[in-house]
Amino acid sequence: MPRKPGLAGQYGQGMTEYIIIVALIAVAAIAVYQYFGQAVRNQTAAIATEIAGSDGTSAKSRAQAAATSAASQADTKRTLDNYVGNTGR
Repeated sequence: MPRKPGLAGQYGQGMTEYIIIVALIAVAAIAVYQYFGQAVRNQTAAIATEIAGSDGTSAKSRAQAAATSAASQADTKRTLDNYVGNTGR
């Protein structure tokens, strides 16, 4: 099927938009994982410990502490006025 001359530049547009959307989702996922990653790892450790037949209470406590810390960090307002000292966050 022959291509129409006016549509030659539009064939890659859909793929480009898709790539941009996927990149934005990936950046958002990285930010969420930075806040809640430690809590998820500790929850997984607690589940694995319980499945293995041991007590997973300490891992569950660490998960709760990590979740509380992540929630407080998420509530902290960061602007260009207080950008200094935010390494590792």
